[in-house]
Amino acid sequence: MQAKSFLCLTGSRPAEWRLFLLGGLLGALAFLLVFGVSPLDVTNDAFCRGGYIEKGIQQHYAGWLLYRQSPLRFPLCVTESINRPDGSSVAYTDSIPLFAAFFRLLEPLLPQTFQYFGLFTLLCFFLQGGFGAILLRLFASGWALPLLGDLVFVFSPVLWERALRHTSLAAQFLILGALYYYIKGRREPRAPCTGLFILNVLAITIHPYFVPMTYAVTLALVMERCRLTRRPVAAFGFLALDLAATAAAGWALGLFFGAAGDGSGSLYGYFSMNLNSLWNPAGVNGVNWSLFLPAQNQVAGNYDAFAYLGLGVIAAGLACMVGVCLRRLHPLRLARRHLPLCIICLLLTLFAVSHTITANGATLAVLPLPAPLLRLCSVFRSGGRMFWPVYYLLMLLAFVGLSRLTGRRGLRLALAGALAAVQLLDLSPGLSQRHAALLAAQQQPAFPSALTSNFWQQAAGRYAHIVSMDSLQDNSLCLALYAADNGMTTNDPFAARYEGETLAARQAELLDELGAGVLREDTLYLFASEGNFLQAVESVKESGAWCGRIETAGCCWYVIAPGMAQADLDEDCTTYDENYPLRLADYTDALWNRGVLDSDRRIVCFVDSPFARAKLENACALCAQGQTYAILDVDDSDPGWLMVALDIQDATVLWGQELETIPCEN
Repeated sequence: MQAKSFLCLTGSRPAEWRLFLLGGLLGALAFLLVFGVSPLDVTNDAFCRGGYIEKGIQQHYAGWLLYRQSPLRFPLCVTESINRPDGSSVAYTDSIPLFAAFFRLLEPLLPQTFQYFGLFTLLCFFLQGGFGAILLRLFASGWALPLLGDLVFVFSPVLWERALRHTSLAAQFLILGALYYYIKGRREPRAPCTGLFILNVLAITIHPYFVPMTYAVTLALVMERCRLTRRPVAAFGFLALDLAATAAAGWALGLFFGAAGDGSGSLYGYFSMNLNSLWNPAGVNGVNWSLFLPAQNQVAGNYDAFAYLGLGVIAAGLACMVGVCLRRLHPLRLARRHLPLCIICLLLTLFAVSHTITANGATLAVLPLPAPLLRLCSVFRSGGRMFWPVYYLLMLLAFVGLSRLTGRRGLRLALAGALAAVQLLDLSPGLSQRHAALLAAQQQPAFPSALTSNFWQQAAGRYAHIVSMDSLQDNSLCLALYAADNGMTTNDPFAARYEGETLAARQAELLDELGAGVLREDTLYLFASEGNFLQAVESVKESGAWCGRIETAGCCWYVIAPGMAQADLDEDCTTYDENYPLRLADYTDALWNRGVLDSDRRIVCFVDSPFARAKLENACALCAQGQTYAILDVDDSDPGWLMVALDIQDATVLWGQELETIPCEN
């Protein structure tokens, strides 16, 4: 269906269509001014590999690469190259399922290097500007006033905070489109809601988080139509049909494939919205989005509920409030006219704030929730995002209220221009940082400090599978890209959602195999925990595999590499043999701090393994950096651990040190 007919389905006039195009061009221009044209080069994947702002786009790109090299199957977007052998949908790597499926079908025609994330983001900005312009046109005649106001939508801080970082979440035009069709549908109660129907289906093909947002607006319209037309069967019939179409689209693109638990363990409430979010310009990585307002404190995962309005919108909102007071207007009348939408907005806000109520740097209260309700809410664990429809409504109200403070068109234009100018000036530090961040990402090597050892070059092409034997969350994205580049599958849990229990069971099976001396020659085994590595390696160390530690610039893996025992490796690699050093277990809980007992700092712990026992057997002292510490006692009463008492004042000096044992004299 052509975009023009999509707009005209609800009765849009040609002038409105042209305004949509102008608004879209405004959004595209904003994208080009900040990001330039380099992201639009589909063969330029430097910013994807370099990690723009954070590692999110590496996740999206790795998901696409692993899906691209997989056989086509139905449902679409499912690949066994991720989460092998069970497979996963690239919906959970946030790889934009609609685009992934479309370009996978075109794979034979694509160049060897191909990324679509720049094109997708440009399209999001175009549609953001288009829907923003026609939404404002519903309240302001002409062209100049809607386009001036559209700058506020195009330069929405929430949009720029997500663009190319959480790429699929840049599709915030879905919210503006839903608000546009809500207002149109309310003004024309008997007109079809085809546009809203399409947006709801489209939402699930881009990112599931948009589905409750667009459907919340849809539900408000359905309730309004029930009240206005007295035809509830037709209204709710439309809603049921739309839900069915949305579910079908999600199923076809693999969103319901397999289990999609949250292996990260984060529950609803952690990513809640702070009560200061509307005026707090603190973005991720310490970015302050305001030239004038200071960044404020927040708690835990509040950063994901970023909702800074911008000084222009805040000032416009305050001016409107003053105007309402001076004119003795009654905003409750407006609320009563849109009661269903107001109820929906209240519910979305409460969900965003969550049961964990935070203000600035304090947690004010944690309200108890029944466990089943907590699990249900945790389906959308980043609940702070649900405020976005309210966020854009506040922007809309600020513009409409400001433009109606006066009846003079010239003054209206001046006020709208002032709103846009203050907003852009205020947001200039954040926009400048986004420009610089993209340049920096494109100048980074593909794996900036993780896979520079020559081990990785020698291992490339030798294996069909790369497996994480325990959690590798910190480094899993560069490993996923490495696997994709070398035609390997991975069981790495680098997706946004994965089933932690299933993953642990698969890893336990592999550990049992290694314990029995069974080594899969087509599999590269990686460990994050040295203790787990030491427990597994003893049975296979004589099998022709290279076993050892690879450490580069703070990134560390413990490796069992079948068939590479004779490889000539660089100094980043430490071979597991009789000279392999002993280290403290990196264990921390209420009593232990990185392997040192907090209460007296004289007792240290090691994971119980044949290696550790052999090292400590008949040892009288530990030596680190030329200092010797006598061993007073070795306690193995706690299963799985060896606790060693030392003659030392503060054993934290042993953190990260390579330890040697000094045998007792006979």
